[in-house]
Amino acid sequence: MPPLPSSPSLSQTLSMDDSTGSLPSGDALSFYNLPRPKPIWLNDSYAKHIVKGNFMTLSARPKTVEQGEWIAHQVVEHYRNLWNFVRVIHDKDEEGTSICNSQTCPRMSAGANHSFTWLNARKEPVEVPAHEYISLMQRWISGKIDNTAIFPTDPAGVSFAYNTGNPDIASATYASGGLNTPGSNTPIPAGPTALTTSLSQLAGPGDWVGKSSGFPVDFVEVCQTIFRQMFRVYAHLYWAHFIDPFYHLSLEKPMNSCFSHFVLTATEIDMLKPHELEPMQPLIDLWAANGTFPKESKAYACANLKAGERLLSLAGVN
Repeated sequence: MPPLPSSPSLSQTLSMDDSTGSLPSGDALSFYNLPRPKPIWLNDSYAKHIVKGNFMTLSARPKTVEQGEWIAHQVVEHYRNLWNFVRVIHDKDEEGTSICNSQTCPRMSAGANHSFTWLNARKEPVEVPAHEYISLMQRWISGKIDNTAIFPTDPAGVSFAYNTGNPDIASATYASGGLNTPGSNTPIPAGPTALTTSLSQLAGPGDWVGKSSGFPVDFVEVCQTIFRQMFRVYAHLYWAHFIDPFYHLSLEKPMNSCFSHFVLTATEIDMLKPHELEPMQPLIDLWAANGTFPKESKAYACANLKAGERLLSLAGVN
């Protein structure tokens, strides 16, 4: 195997003097309360992709494909993409230790400003280490995709339970992130709720997205929950593991490509709302400013261009 690339110097990733203290209140980045030094994935040099082109061509639904079928396809494909990266941080070394473990990641977080809790059997929020949270989330999503009452396809010989060997926490069985979830600085609605009207029922009385293809009335809500949970995992991968292991293994461009495609798709089919993008908003702003997100996309509409342009200018200063 070729030698692994050296870690980039954090002090050189963004040309901003960390000794200057907090950003001026008028600076476009002051709103985000970013750490110093900035994460390297906010430098345009490390936010590149393995391919060039318009990702909208991958996210646009063909006219001949029913909306429910298209959403189901996107759920499965983006779940598969994500788990290629999760495997990297969950694989154990010779000593039986994974990169993401209770010591390195004692809670499910996306930087210092965002943390997420799970709901136990009594639907109480509990804080668990990131690797356990991700395993619980994986089993929850796998159970939904393999459930033919929700995804009415023949699952014979196919299972999406990639991490069945990971620790099982019987008391933590619900996807978390309700509006009142304590312990999360930016709660993200996730999971079925009776507090809001079913979005899928807005298609009209007795009608909903996916009905003609056999999907249940709550299909859209389930898929939105899946996308929210996958977004949390991506956010943790960026904030906690971008350098080790992904940059070290030269996997940063594939992960950038999959995540930007994920954001474009999730926003286009209304699986993620603008406020739910907050943990990764600076990177979304950067990708809008550097042309990764087409101007006609909903992801571009969610971006703060001034912040993205500010990030570009910082990366370009020597």
